[in-house]
Amino acid sequence: MSLWSRGRYQAVGTRIAGIAAATVAAAGPLAGRHVVDLACGTGNAALAAADAGARVTAVDLTPELIALGAEAAGARPIDWVVADAADTGLPAASFDAAVSNMGIIFVDPRRQLDEIARLLKPGGTLAFSAWVRTGSSPLQDPVAAVFGPPPDIGFSPEQWGDPEIVAARLGRRFTDLALTAGVHRWEFDSLAAAMHFITAESPMHVAAFERADAEQRARLSAGFEAALRAHADPAGAVSFDSPYLVISAARAATV
Repeated sequence: MSLWSRGRYQAVGTRIAGIAAATVAAAGPLAGRHVVDLACGTGNAALAAADAGARVTAVDLTPELIALGAEAAGARPIDWVVADAADTGLPAASFDAAVSNMGIIFVDPRRQLDEIARLLKPGGTLAFSAWVRTGSSPLQDPVAAVFGPPPDIGFSPEQWGDPEIVAARLGRRFTDLALTAGVHRWEFDSLAAAMHFITAESPMHVAAFERADAEQRARLSAGFEAALRAHADPAGAVSFDSPYLVISAARAATV
């Protein structure tokens, strides 16, 4: 079973659909354009682009998520492709825009940007979203407390939240770089609902519980309960903020 097929990713996708809408809006007018949604998950960005009048190709490595997206799309003009976002096999220079909602940040940035530069027509638009790590996070800190820092694989999703790293990576192959800051509000009716999201829905968290032994699972549960309870209001509802960036740029005429 792949990472992203664990849990119930559509619960995550539904919660971050507003970020997908902002990301697609950052790509500019899309009516009549051909758009690729990379690492599309269940396709929130693809759906938003299609609703804006685009013809869309949605790409994800996880067949289960592609199937869910295709079901949700109905008759929208979206082609669904199971493929690596950094090695799509799609024709070169065939897209007017590339979008991704919290997707390509998990892919090796060198490989991913090579593929995006290949897929986009000269002057084509890139727009994607990335989480910004600032201080403590009730969604991340308990995992780090139990397992320690993640292994160094040369990149991390959070690096895309650093404007200096963004500028260095996009370099001369992309122009007209724009960064728009936003804040996502996570809201749960109760601590139990928040814990259900962590233990049964969010794929990365479900995977953490699956790889933990009994003692580690107990520590994870206690850590998440404490971290989430700290954000509960007197009525018991849990809410907290996660900052993010929407990044947009244009593919240079020559790369």
